[in-house]
This record gives sequence, C-alpha cells and structure tokens, in this order.
Amino acid sequence: MCNIPSITTIILTFNEEIHIRRCVENALGLALEVIVVDSFSTDKTCSIAEEMGARVVQHKFVNQAEQFNWAIDNLEITTEWIWRLDADEYIEPKYFDKIRRTLSDVPDDVNGINVNKKIIFLGKPLLHGGWYPAQQIKFIRRGHGRSENRPMDEHLITTDGQEISIDVTQTDDNQNNLTWWLDKHNRYADREAIVMLKMQYDISDEELEVKSNYWGNLVEHRRWLKKRYVHLPLYLRAFLHFFVRYFVYLGFLDGNIRWYVLQCFWYRFVVDSKIYELKKRFDFDDERIKEFLSQYK
Repeated sequence: MCNIPSITTIILTFNEEIHIRRCVENALGLALEVIVVDSFSTDKTCSIAEEMGARVVQHKFVNQAEQFNWAIDNLEITTEWIWRLDADEYIEPKYFDKIRRTLSDVPDDVNGINVNKKIIFLGKPLLHGGWYPAQQIKFIRRGHGRSENRPMDEHLITTDGQEISIDVTQTDDNQNNLTWWLDKHNRYADREAIVMLKMQYDISDEELEVKSNYWGNLVEHRRWLKKRYVHLPLYLRAFLHFFVRYFVYLGFLDGNIRWYVLQCFWYRFVVDSKIYELKKRFDFDDERIKEFLSQYK
C-alpha cells in the first residue's frame, strides 16, 4: 500500500470572502495543511479561513509571483508537496485519490505535476477555444519549484528534475459579477502591456522562466506563440486572437460569446491601447521606451 503524500496548500487572497469557505474546505480534503497568504483584506476573508482551519499570514502584495515565492521561501512548510490554489479554484473530490496515488508513486526526480485547468465564466464552462484542457503545474515538490517572477501570466516552474501530467482538473469558478471582472482586467491590462513590451524589445530580468518552445508542453508552446504575437500590428492582433479562439479553435461551441468577446478581443484591445499610450508618452522612441522598461519590475 502506498504512503499517503504530505501536501500543503498555499492560497493567496485579498477580499475573497465570497470564495474562501469553498476553497479552504476543498483544500482540506486533500492537504495536510492549508496556508492563506492574505494581502490585508478588509472583509471577512481571514476570519472565515481561520474558522475553517487554515493558517493565515499577512504580507504586503506586489504581484502573484512575488507573493507565492515569499510564502515558500519564508513560511515553515514541512510537507513534501506544495499545491498552488487560487481562492476561486477547487479540485473536485473525485480526483483526490488519483492525486494521492500519483504523488506517492512518482520517481524522486519528478518535481512538478501538471493538471488540467477549466474555466467557468458566468456559469458556463469553457471546453473549446483552446481553453480546456490547458495543463499547468499546480503541484511542486518543496525546494524544487517556484513561480517565475513576472507581473502577469506567471506560471509555476520546476527548478530541477522532471515534470509529468495527469488527467485531473482544477476548476476556476469565480462568483463575482461582471463589473468586478471588467475592473480587474482593466488593471491586468496595465501589467500585461509592460510584459508584452518587454517581450517585444527582448528585455528579461528573470533568472527562471518558462521556456519559449514550439515543440514543448502547452505552456512553453503558448509562450512561443506569444513572442510572435507581440510583433503583430497593434489592434489587428486583437481581432486575430478572437477569430482564432472563436472560429478556428471552435470556441463558438461553448455558447459563451460574452467570454470570447470580452477576454479574447476587448481585453487584448485594451492592452494594445495601453501599449500605444505608453509608446506615445515617449514619442515612439525605442531607446527611451526600452530605458523605461528596464527600470520597471
């Protein structure tokens, strides 16, 4: 009989009282310990998490990557595995035994576990358009993985060893309303504009990052595509992104035109508008733009 693997779940939060009860309850079904790293919420997030049995610590927020890396570098974590879970995410309990068996049986040089990510938007799952299954590392062996340090589009990576994929789904099911979603993505667009300009000018201050590889795993392949995307004309690429997701990748089968217009066109159009605004601020002078970007962390 295999040993039961020891898992700590890390959940990053800010004003997540709408999700935190569901999230912590789900995590405790699999993990030995649940740690909530809170960015000084002003709602009941912390009290609910503590009531549910989570350990709560607070730390000033810079971005998701820095917050997660701070947690694994500074908090006392004794388990062999770390599970990265957003407050609006969960894994259905039917997958728990499969995860336990996998973590118990993997060779010692396997340090990262990829799982499927499923998004539910306004009550409808996204199963087409290239959104599912979108495998990402969600479990890392303690001491052998961390988040790449990016302000947006960050992923967990292994610092050594191998990674494997399993057919387990982690679901992103946010319960906030559309106004909240639009506000959040407007803020995201500020950071995404910087990330895309850094990619365009080939500026990197990261020691560890996902490789850009056409033949690699899904995340590496998408990073390769993004590095080509950034060199396409502004605004036209937003139309192309929508067209490919909705028509070529059969996104229309999801019956969720709102997601494809908002996420695949509107958001990308806002990002391009912010890129244009920044370039105009520096009179479209590449050297001045690159100097600004090199100082932006």
